[in-house]
Amino acid sequence: MAMNVQSSGDEQGVMASINTTPLVDVMLVLLIIFLITIPVITKTVPVTLPHANNIPQVTKPHDITIAVDAAGNIYWDDKQVPDDNQLLTMIEQQAVRVPQPEMHIRGDKNASYKAIGHVLYLLQRGGIVKVAFITEPNQLGAQQ
Repeated sequence: MAMNVQSSGDEQGVMASINTTPLVDVMLVLLIIFLITIPVITKTVPVTLPHANNIPQVTKPHDITIAVDAAGNIYWDDKQVPDDNQLLTMIEQQAVRVPQPEMHIRGDKNASYKAIGHVLYLLQRGGIVKVAFITEPNQLGAQQ
């Protein structure tokens, strides 16, 4: 660190500013040295790497959407299911597939909890492991 001492006749004291020019010079020299030496240090053994093909081996099964409207009617991929026994049979047929498809439940906002809970019960009874609910994202400032 360098300090300038003033030699004027009236004021005798130490100047309080730091001379940063040598610091900048040293940092610039270090930066240049690092830029020159880093490529020399990071050299590796030259090898020819293999090319990989990204081809999926296992295809994902079709996700199945079960919708429940406000009246409590149940739909399997846009087709209405008349009764619980048929729905349970359809669920059991999908549960034995490998890999098992994911079931998406779309419940109407005004549907009763009992209707959606009944669908969940049938999915569990049929042996389905993956269940997801489809909702709409909240919009900023929207009333709920």
